[in-house]
Amino acid sequence: MPIDGFIEPNKEDAEKYTSRGWWEGITVADILDKAAESHPDKEALADGLHRFTYSQLRDKADRLAVGLLKTGIKRGDVVMVQLPNWAEFAIAFFALHKIGAPAVLILPRHMQLEINHLCGMTRAKAWILPVSYRKTDYLPIIKAVRKANPHLEHIISVRSGKDSPFTSFEDLIEKSDLSPENMEAISKNRPDPGTVAIVLATGGTTGLPKAVPRTHNSLVCETRYKTEARRQDSTDTCLIAVPLEHNLGLAGLESTVYSCGRTVLLDSTKPEDFCETIEKEKVTRAPIVPTMLTRLAGYSGLDRYDLSSLQALYVGGAKTQPEVIESIYTKIGKVYVSAFGMSEGPSCTTHLDDDPDIIFNTIGKSCCPHDVFMTVDENGNKTETGAEGELLVKGPGLFSGYLNNPEENKRAFTSEGYFRTGDLASIDSEGNVRITGRIKDIIIRGGENISPAEMETLIIQHPGVEEVVVIGLPDDELGEKACACIIPANGPGPTLEDIVGFLKSSGASVLQLPERVETISEVPLTKIGKPDKIALRKTVIALRS
Repeated sequence: MPIDGFIEPNKEDAEKYTSRGWWEGITVADILDKAAESHPDKEALADGLHRFTYSQLRDKADRLAVGLLKTGIKRGDVVMVQLPNWAEFAIAFFALHKIGAPAVLILPRHMQLEINHLCGMTRAKAWILPVSYRKTDYLPIIKAVRKANPHLEHIISVRSGKDSPFTSFEDLIEKSDLSPENMEAISKNRPDPGTVAIVLATGGTTGLPKAVPRTHNSLVCETRYKTEARRQDSTDTCLIAVPLEHNLGLAGLESTVYSCGRTVLLDSTKPEDFCETIEKEKVTRAPIVPTMLTRLAGYSGLDRYDLSSLQALYVGGAKTQPEVIESIYTKIGKVYVSAFGMSEGPSCTTHLDDDPDIIFNTIGKSCCPHDVFMTVDENGNKTETGAEGELLVKGPGLFSGYLNNPEENKRAFTSEGYFRTGDLASIDSEGNVRITGRIKDIIIRGGENISPAEMETLIIQHPGVEEVVVIGLPDDELGEKACACIIPANGPGPTLEDIVGFLKSSGASVLQLPERVETISEVPLTKIGKPDKIALRKTVIALRS
C-alpha cells in the first residue's frame, strides 16, 4: 500500500528508465545482500562500539526484520528512524527495506514540532530512537508525539538499557531466529522497487519541513552512478561523521555498501576525533560539510596525525570558500571534491584531477549521466551554453514529488516534469555546473537548509513581536546564520534570549532558532509589496560593520 500523498513517477519515464537499465529493479536491501554474498568475511561496518563483517551485518538486519514482523510491522508500514551515527542505524535501515517498511529519516536534532509534522504526514506506525541522547531527553517528546499521533503504535528504543519502558531494539534482534519460515516471511514482504524506500525531511520556503519520498529505483540509481562518478571501490574505507539521516551522510553509506567497501561511523564532528579516526582506521574517503572543513583547516593539531591514507573529502551542503580549499591543499593534500546533492536526487561532483577552476568554482558534472541538467530564463526558455538561468533537472535519479504538498509541487516542477532546484546557475560546454545564486528563500547554515518562513511563523507568535522577517547573514564558519529582524509590538522588543527561550518552550529544534535578533522600525518592500530581504540584509550587515 503506497504512502498517502505519494506521487507515482510518470509512466512513460518509468518505462524508459526501466527498459534502458537505468532502474535495475532491485531494492536498497538487495545492495547489502549482494555485498554479503560476494564479500561475506570482509569488515563492512565499524563504530565506537561494534565491528561487523558483511555477513554479520546482513544477519543482524535479517534478525531485526524478523523481530519487526513479529511486532506487527509489515510491508507498507511507515517507520521513523532517529538515530545518531551508530551501527544500529545501518541495521535498522536495511532491515526496514527487507520488509518493505518505508523509513522516515529524522535528524537527532529534530524536536517535537518537526517530528509531529512528519509523523502525522506519513502516518508512521513505529519510531526507532534512543530514550536519551547527549543533552536530549526524548521521553517527554515521545509522550507528546504519541498523544498527537494515535496511529504511532510502537516505540523501539536503542541502547536504552533494560529499564526502558519501550520495545528493545536489541531484544528484537537477539530473540529472532532465521528459520526457513521466518526467512520466507521476509521474502513475502520484499517491496516492489517502484515503491517508497525512504522519506527525507528538507527545508522549505514555507511552513514545516517538506517530505521527500525516494523510491528504491531512484535511490539505487543515484547510488550506482554516484559510486561510479566518485570512483569508489572495495578497497575504500569511508568515514561518516555527518548525520546519516542527511542526504550527504546517507549517500556515503549507500555508496560504500554498493562498492563493497568499509564504512566507519563517527558520532562526533570534532577535528581531533575526525583526524584520530582517519589515522586509526586508514580512512580513504569522507563526506563532510564546509563548516567541518573550515574547522579542519584551522585545527592547530593537524600535524599530530598521519592522514596519508586520505584520498578524498566529499564536501557538500554549501559553497566552500577558495581560501579554505587552498589551506586543505597545503596541510593535507589535494583531497577536495565538491559533492553537490539534494534530498530530491540531483547530484554533481568534481574530480580530483579536474582543472583548478573547475574544482574551486563549480560543482562539477552530473553524477548520473542520464539525469538532464539545464538552465532556463525567466520565461522558461533554455539558455545558451554558459549563460545564467534557473537550474532544472530531470532523470532516473530524481524523486517525483513532495508528499501531500500539491501547492509546492506546482512550484517545483515544470509542465515537462523538470524539477526546479531553486538555484541560479550556468553550465559550460563540458557539462560543469556553476552555481551563481539562489532563487528560493533558503538559509544554508552549516550544510543544513533552513526555512526563514518556518522561523517567521514561529517567532510571530511571540506576544512582543508585531512583524518579523528572517534573513541569512554571512558567517565565516557556518556559511550563513539566521537573523530575525523584528518590529516590536510594544516597548523595546524581545531580545535574542527571549526569542530562543520562547521557541524552545514551543518545541522548536536548534534548526529553528535564530542566532541574532535585530530591532527595526519598518520592513523595506519590493515593487510588488513583498519584504525586500536583499535590501534588509544589506542594511543589517552595514549596521554591524
